[in-house]
Amino acid sequence: MRTPARAAPTLLADLGGTNVRFALADTGRAAPLMEDSVRRYRVKDYASLADAIRQYFEDTGHRAQRGIIAAAGRISEGETVKVTNNPWQVAAHALQTELQMDSVHLVNDFAAQAMAVPLLLADQLSSVGPQPLPPLGTREPQTYVVMGPGTGLGVAGLLRRESHWIVLETEGGHAGFAAHTAEDVEILHRLNDRFGRVSNERMICGNGLVNLYLALADIAGEPAEEYTPEDITSRAEAGTDPLCVRTVETLAGIFGSVAGDLVLSLGGWDGVYLTGGVLPILLPWIKRGNFRERFEAKGRFRETMEQVPTVAMVHPEPGLLGAAALAVLEAGRPLVAGGG
Repeated sequence: MRTPARAAPTLLADLGGTNVRFALADTGRAAPLMEDSVRRYRVKDYASLADAIRQYFEDTGHRAQRGIIAAAGRISEGETVKVTNNPWQVAAHALQTELQMDSVHLVNDFAAQAMAVPLLLADQLSSVGPQPLPPLGTREPQTYVVMGPGTGLGVAGLLRRESHWIVLETEGGHAGFAAHTAEDVEILHRLNDRFGRVSNERMICGNGLVNLYLALADIAGEPAEEYTPEDITSRAEAGTDPLCVRTVETLAGIFGSVAGDLVLSLGGWDGVYLTGGVLPILLPWIKRGNFRERFEAKGRFRETMEQVPTVAMVHPEPGLLGAAALAVLEAGRPLVAGGG
């Protein structure tokens, strides 16, 4: 009997405003992301996504006939996406034709990050609070919230229904900010003066640090420096600027409040997975600050919220891992929890 040919790898891409990361997936493996295949390229160095893909193929010596592109933007009819701060025009069928591939699928980057959850190993997770890690896939139904700060605030739902994982794509980061404390109200007034409507994303993202810093400086009657998000976090970490420390602490608390609201909105009683490009910087502050207190402070639902686990994803490439999970499902194979 002839041995079946090894399945061709699937090209994976995680496309943001500044960088694009590529990798390959072997959909026949329990851990489908081929970690030694990961490469990063700067968007500004290439005229198009197709050019960057050609360079990746040349650099690695690999080819692929199928592709899954996770992009930081809203996917229109599964075909096109306009990525924030990215000049490339990306259309699935045009890319497929140009590269002579069999298929190219576009997905939202946060949908991909949500799909990474079933493949994460225990050492790629870090608990925020005393609750045990969620028991993924051990019962049904299950509903999780996946959220986190990067260039913006991404929000998705992850549902387990009839032995299938389903991603609920949302724009929950753009929901209006709900003030819960007297200081929240003062912050809201100042951001409302600047922006009009104030969404959660105005505070929980990289630039949100600057928005919070300016608001807190005004509340304290202190002169504000022209700091970048990196300036604020580095000074907070060093403890050299009390206002920067206060800014990061405040963001951690508001983050917890918004995460708790999302559990109530989506019915995510089984847990919250935190991710996003800014999370590694914020994680120490989230763990030691009042993230959990504000997460749980939901009035008559406090006792319920105290049981809901919050977990940080510490995998270096959750977008590519989730795209690999989608490649497995597209190939008609089941996901193996924890990658095996």
